[in-house]
Amino acid sequence: MPTPVIVLLAIVVVVGALKLFTWAVNRLTARRLAKVEALHAWVTTEFDLLPQDRQNTRRAAPAPELDAARAAADRDDWQACAAMLADADGDWDGRYRLVTELADAAAESDDWLRAWRAERPQDADAAVVHADALVKLAWNVRGAATADRTSQEQFNTFHRLLGQAREAAAEAQRLAPQDPTPWITELWIALGLGYSAADFERVWAGVTARDPHSHPGHYAALQYWCAKWHGSEEEAREFADRAAGRAPAGSLLAVLRLVALHEHEPDGGKDAYYGTPYAAAALETARSAADAAPAGDPHAAEIRHLLAWCYTATGRAVEALDQFKLVDGYVDALPWRYVEDPAAYYCRIRALVVRSVVRSLEQKGARVPEEQSA
Repeated sequence: MPTPVIVLLAIVVVVGALKLFTWAVNRLTARRLAKVEALHAWVTTEFDLLPQDRQNTRRAAPAPELDAARAAADRDDWQACAAMLADADGDWDGRYRLVTELADAAAESDDWLRAWRAERPQDADAAVVHADALVKLAWNVRGAATADRTSQEQFNTFHRLLGQAREAAAEAQRLAPQDPTPWITELWIALGLGYSAADFERVWAGVTARDPHSHPGHYAALQYWCAKWHGSEEEAREFADRAAGRAPAGSLLAVLRLVALHEHEPDGGKDAYYGTPYAAAALETARSAADAAPAGDPHAAEIRHLLAWCYTATGRAVEALDQFKLVDGYVDALPWRYVEDPAAYYCRIRALVVRSVVRSLEQKGARVPEEQSA
């Protein structure tokens, strides 16, 4: 039997070894963090890009009209919200963006929307916002976790709210018969409730009858046909190809091919995945569409975020950095919005791109911090 002294010495040795290991791990972590911070500092100072804490996580690009709508909702000024939507009547894309912004606000605090509905119970605009707000609330409850990490209570509440949203969308469709927005809202309801293909096509027909080339409508429909919901990669690509083929000249719908690819990209081998003829063509089409879009087009900004990601995945760092420079400061877009901390993820990928560019600069004799060349 070991003596108490030997046992005590063994304990001291083990504790000492654990402390030494912890110290070494902490030191290594600190050095890595220092390198990361140095890299981010290099990115922001030498490339005139914004740090993580200045990335807007609610926008893909500047949107003063949406900022004004949100401010009106936050101060419970439903009359101002109503006036903004009335001014956007007929501009279906702009109207949809306003509706979703107000719906986001109502999903957090809806006193102003309740007051609006009480004052004007047959107001079509209020009904449209109400339906979309219920969808936003349902998805907020559901969360972004996979099904196996979502509780049954969350699912029950999610489906209950979507059931209410379905009724609200039907009311909005009745009150605003020319407006595609409540039909687009129902596309997201169809996604969550798992409409059959026939029922989904009924809703889709309601969208296209009112706005055949609706960008938000096509994006929502593409999600339905993705493998992670109710379709497959083949069906998603077929839908994107049809949309591109029917789109008028100058339309940004052609970029749906790149979105369909992104929704099905593998965990590894992204270079080969985006290097196929189909993907290469989709990437260049998206780039051309973004470059040709009018200045300030919000969908073009969303495309550029995805372009930055795809160029990064294929080792085209200089082209990726060009896109990062054009969208910097705003990160509510694919692929960043799919993670818990979009700003951190965006800045990390951007830093990797900059490091690749820096290495190229080093080869040309540029002076860079020691941490960057480590």
